[in-house]
Amino acid sequence: MHNVLIVAGNYLFNIITGLIVINALLSWIRPNPDNPIVKVINGLTEPILAPLRRFTTFGALDCSGIAAIILIEFVLYPLYTFIINLIF
Repeated sequence: MHNVLIVAGNYLFNIITGLIVINALLSWIRPNPDNPIVKVINGLTEPILAPLRRFTTFGALDCSGIAAIILIEFVLYPLYTFIINLIF
């Protein structure tokens, strides 16, 4: 049972990481913000990126995406697997 939860969590964290990368790429090409796909990607990633922007913006350089990916890969996912292993 716990292996299924760990794999599902891995997929979830990978999807979130992919959405953050897509959001960063979209910020470079500036698509129409009224596009439904852009709205969905922004709606899913902004709750993660907005709090990090206070600490990771240096002038015009926004490093919140990199900070979020590092946080997910090195803190949240290991913590998630530890908790799942602890419970099961």
